[in-house]
Amino acid sequence: MPGTIAVGVDGNDHSLAAADWAAAEAARRGMELCLVHASVRRPRAVVSAEETEARERWAADVLHDAGERAAKNHPGLTVTTRQLAADPVPALIAEAAGADLLVIGSRGHGTVVGHLLGSVGLHVLRQATGPVVVVRGPRDDGWRSRRYADGPAADEVVVGVQDLTELGAPVLDFAFAAAERTGARLRAVRAWTVPPVFAWSPGSLWLAEEGEGMDERERRGLDELLRPWRARHPAVDVATHTETGSAAQVLLTHGAGAALVVVGRRLPGRHGVHRLGPVALAALHHAPGPVAVVPHP
Repeated sequence: MPGTIAVGVDGNDHSLAAADWAAAEAARRGMELCLVHASVRRPRAVVSAEETEARERWAADVLHDAGERAAKNHPGLTVTTRQLAADPVPALIAEAAGADLLVIGSRGHGTVVGHLLGSVGLHVLRQATGPVVVVRGPRDDGWRSRRYADGPAADEVVVGVQDLTELGAPVLDFAFAAAERTGARLRAVRAWTVPPVFAWSPGSLWLAEEGEGMDERERRGLDELLRPWRARHPAVDVATHTETGSAAQVLLTHGAGAALVVVGRRLPGRHGVHRLGPVALAALHHAPGPVAVVPHP
């Protein structure tokens, strides 16, 4: 089966940008595009039959227009639509479980820090079991991305590497595949901090730097981690960057002009807590381009 990319569509600029991105990605992967609109009347809302019918017609029109746009821009692309009378959060989580990729728009509110992602998106990202890409709508601050969805270019796919073990393998799988599909360079970024044992001992820190050097050890560890992926994706141009400092800040600095930023999210442990880590949250709120959140153990 060719697979499916699902995208949530609700008619705003952000969801339309997400639909455009998803259509290009589906065409590139040879997959089906499924446009999804989910909404439900709240229990306490008093809505007439005429208003309900008007809302349903509007939703159908939104899906139809988005489908026609996708088909026009990508001839040959198979496009389906799903109009669901359901709460958007569980509906989109279910779509994510059944699709190869879920794409959603960022429900932005201008450039107010901390308010660049709506509550629906946050809930979906915390609970989805598969990869989710969040796409920004049009911006008026002068930023223009060389878009990942436009195909081969001198763009970069930037991936944050927080763990030098293979636990983050799904994140690297996603990032390398994304770079390979578009001919983009892959930049693996890792931030590190001075271990606590060195924090109170300048002499120990000096000895470490005089030997191999802490940054050099981090870079060597990152290169070792990436070795199997380099071998599986020889066509991908790979660059690495290690730097001491905040992981979120380092990632945002190097991902500011990226065509796609890829971050990981740990799946719930034994306590079943669904959460987004600080690095993923920082990327979702502040990275100007699309952000992929990939669950991993």
